[in-house]
Amino acid sequence: MRGGHVLAVVALVWSAACGQAGGTEVPVNADDVMFVQMMVQHHRQGIEMAGIGASRAEDLEVRTLASAIASTEQDEVEMMLRWLRAWDQPLTAPTGAHDHHGGMPETDVKRIQELRASDDLDYDLLSLLIDHQDGAVRMAADVVTRGANPEVQRWAAQVQTSRRAQIAMMTDLVRR
Repeated sequence: MRGGHVLAVVALVWSAACGQAGGTEVPVNADDVMFVQMMVQHHRQGIEMAGIGASRAEDLEVRTLASAIASTEQDEVEMMLRWLRAWDQPLTAPTGAHDHHGGMPETDVKRIQELRASDDLDYDLLSLLIDHQDGAVRMAADVVTRGANPEVQRWAAQVQTSRRAQIAMMTDLVRR
């Protein structure tokens, strides 16, 4: 019996060291996948809007914030795409696949085009980004409670916190 325990311990240590211990796969459910697929698209819209602000905003704080948002969200898109690939999931969901969840809060193409032509870019950018980041907060709330992947849930909670802080900052900038 003693030799059996030693072999079992050696096998367990070896498999843990090699990262192949049985049952150690990180859980992922449909809510995790849906959230990540939706957030990739949502972030791409945010990057586009923030890029406009980073290059054209008159106020240095607005330009700096827009640049930081674009950079952060680009890094997050790359992280989310890595997750989807690791989970063997499509990088995008089929059109309308998430409509039964209320769809994705989107900033439509028309509003982004209007932003490009805005005569009051700083105000219009901040207003649009406040709405956009609020959409991210709402989307993240769902996966925090219904997701299965701890890393996604932690990141979604971080999204809620960081986007709320951005909204507060942008609201202060609008009021100036």
